[in-house]
Amino acid sequence: MLASLADPPLDDPHLIYEPKYDGIRAIAEVAPGGAVRLWSRLGNEKTAQFPEIVAALGKWSRALKAPVVVDGEIVALDAGGEPAGFQQLQGRIHLAGGPPAASRSSPPSVAYVAFDLLRDGHTDLRDRPLVERRAALERILARRATRELRISPMTRGDGQALYQQAIDRGWEGLIAKRADSTYKSGKRTPDWRKLKIVCEQEFVIGGWTEPRHMRSYFGALLLGVYENGALEYAGHTGTGFDEKELARVMKRLRPLETLAPPFRVKPKTNERPHWAKPELVAQVRFTEWTADARLRHPVYLGLRDDKRPQDVRREPTRSVPPKSAGPAAPRRASRSRPAAGEKTPGVAPAGIEALVDQLQAIERSRGDGILTLPGGETLKVTNLQKVFWPKLKLTKGDLFRYYARIFPFIGPALAGRPLVMKRYPNGVAGQWFYQHKVDDVPAGVRTETVRVAARRTQIVGGSLKTLLYTTQLAAISQDPWFSRVDHPEHADHVALDLDPSEGVPFARVLDVARWIHDELTALGAPGVAKTSGASGLHVYIPLPPGTPYDAGMLLAQIIATVVAHKHPRVATVERSVRARGARVYVDFLQNILGKTLAGAYSARASDYAGVSTPVTWKEIDDGIDPRDFIITTVPSRLDAVGDLWGALRKSRGVDLSRVEKYASRSVLQS
Repeated sequence: MLASLADPPLDDPHLIYEPKYDGIRAIAEVAPGGAVRLWSRLGNEKTAQFPEIVAALGKWSRALKAPVVVDGEIVALDAGGEPAGFQQLQGRIHLAGGPPAASRSSPPSVAYVAFDLLRDGHTDLRDRPLVERRAALERILARRATRELRISPMTRGDGQALYQQAIDRGWEGLIAKRADSTYKSGKRTPDWRKLKIVCEQEFVIGGWTEPRHMRSYFGALLLGVYENGALEYAGHTGTGFDEKELARVMKRLRPLETLAPPFRVKPKTNERPHWAKPELVAQVRFTEWTADARLRHPVYLGLRDDKRPQDVRREPTRSVPPKSAGPAAPRRASRSRPAAGEKTPGVAPAGIEALVDQLQAIERSRGDGILTLPGGETLKVTNLQKVFWPKLKLTKGDLFRYYARIFPFIGPALAGRPLVMKRYPNGVAGQWFYQHKVDDVPAGVRTETVRVAARRTQIVGGSLKTLLYTTQLAAISQDPWFSRVDHPEHADHVALDLDPSEGVPFARVLDVARWIHDELTALGAPGVAKTSGASGLHVYIPLPPGTPYDAGMLLAQIIATVVAHKHPRVATVERSVRARGARVYVDFLQNILGKTLAGAYSARASDYAGVSTPVTWKEIDDGIDPRDFIITTVPSRLDAVGDLWGALRKSRGVDLSRVEKYASRSVLQS
C-alpha cells in the first residue's frame, strides 16, 4: 500500500502518525524455524543483500507459531543506532551478498523497522482496520524487538510532538494513516498520506554533461520528472558523488546513451550534454523548487532500483508550522542589536544538510570543489582531505562540516565583530601565523576598515560565507573582538581567562570558576562560562552599552584580584609564568582593545579538537571534562541544550554603579 501526496492535518482524531523513513520499503515473509525472504516494492528480492536483517528476523521466527507477512522499511543506522538517510544505504543496496566478510564483525549498520502486519498464519489481515493490524504486530513483536528489528513509533490524534521530533532529528517527514484504513496492496490512496519536511524525492536521469577540470566520468546528471506523459527537465546535480560512485553511475549510463534528448524541451547546459534513455532513477535532496520549476541546491543521494521511471512525478512540499513552533532562531537583545548590514541570515535545516552533503562529496573526490551556499552564493574550497588533527584523524573537511552545522549558533556570536585569524595551513601540528589585515576577499565576505587601535581592513563575522571562507584559509578558531564595528571603542563584554599552569588539574580551574561566580553573585552581575577548547575556562560578563574598554578591563581586574586574594594557594593574577607556580592564572588583560579570545562555539587547535563550549553553572558545579566538547560531539549537544551563549547577548549588562561599593567591601573582607 502506498501513501498519497495530499497534505494531512497534524491534529485529527482519525489519524495515526508515524515517522517517514528514508530507506527501502520491504515486505518480509517469515516462517517458524528461520525461513525468511525480503521483497522490495517492485518485487525484487533483497534477502541476500541484508544478512543482518535476515538473521534478526530468523531469530524472531523461532518464537512464532505460524508464518507471518510484515510490511516495513530497511533503514541505515547512524553511530547512535538511529535511522539515517537513504544515502547511507548506498554502500549496501548494490551488493549481491551483503557486506564483505571482513566487516561482519562490526555493529550492524542496517535495521528493519516494521509498521504493519499483513498476514498471521492463515489469516489475511489486510481487510482489518489498521489499529487492529498494528495491535497484532505489537503483540507478536514488541517484546522481541532488537537493534536490527524494531517497530515504528506511532501516535494517534495529535502529530504535533512527533512532527517537532521529526524536525529536531532531521527525518524526511511523517506518514499519516487513517486508523480504520484497510490495507490496499499496490494502491496509492488518501487513507495514507505523506507529510514531508525536507525536500527529497526521486528523479529520472535523462543524461549527463562532460566533466570539468580534473573531474572524471561526468560533470552532472540531467534530471527530470514526468508530467502528462512527457519528461520535463528539473535541473542537474554534480554534487554528492565520490570517485567510486561516479564510476558506478557512468557504467550504468553508458549503455543507455542515445542521440535524442528524452526531455520534452531540450535543456541548455554549461557543458556538452550526453543524452540517455530514461531508465535510471536517482534519489536527490534539494532545498526547494524555484519559480521556473528547477531544483535549488540538489544533492545526489544514490540510485534506486525499487522505483519505476514512469512513476516519477514532482512531489509537493510544504512546511507545516506545528503549534509549538520549535526552537526559535537565536535572538539578540536590543542592547547588542547589530547595525544595518550586520544581521546573521537564518539558514533552513535542509540548506545546511545540503551543504554538508556537498562538503562530504568534495572531500571524497579528493579534489577541489565549488560549494553552492543557501541563497545561491558559491565558494571554492580546497584540500578537504588534509588531516588537521592527526591524533583523531580529523580533516579540514570535518572542520568545514562542523562550522556548517553550528552556524545558527556561532553566527550571532560573531555578527558584526572584526575577526583575527590564526591560520594553520598544515593542521594543528604545523606552523601557524596570525592575520589581522586582509586586502582581497570573495564577493559576499564582509570587510571593514577599523579606525581604532591600528587602522586596517579586517574581515567582519556574521555570515555563513564569511565563516566558511575563513575556514578555507585554515583559520581553525574564530576569534572575534569584544566590540562591533559600529562601536569599536565600546566593549560589549569582558572576559576572565582561567589558564592553569602545567600539571594543574582541570578540577582547580572549576574551583576558580565557582569562586568567580560567587563574586559575580555578590556584585549582582550576570556571568556566562565556556570551556576554552584547550586546558582552561572563560567567564564572560556583559557590559552596559557604551562602556569603554578601559572601564570593562578595570571591572575584570577587580574581580580577578579579589578571587586571587581570597584563594591565593589556587588562583593568581601574576603575569610571570615563574611567579605563578602551580596555580590557575586569572588573566584579565585579554580585555585590551583589539585583543581576542576564541569565540563561543569556536573550534580550537588543541590536539583533541576541542570546542570553546558554553556551559551552565550547574555543569561547572557538577564537574565537566573539556574533552567531552569536541567538533564531533558539540553539534548534537547544541540540539539538546540550545544556545546558552544567548544569555550574554540578551543581558542588559552589569550595573557599574555598584562596582566601587563591591570593591571596597571585598578588599575589607579579604
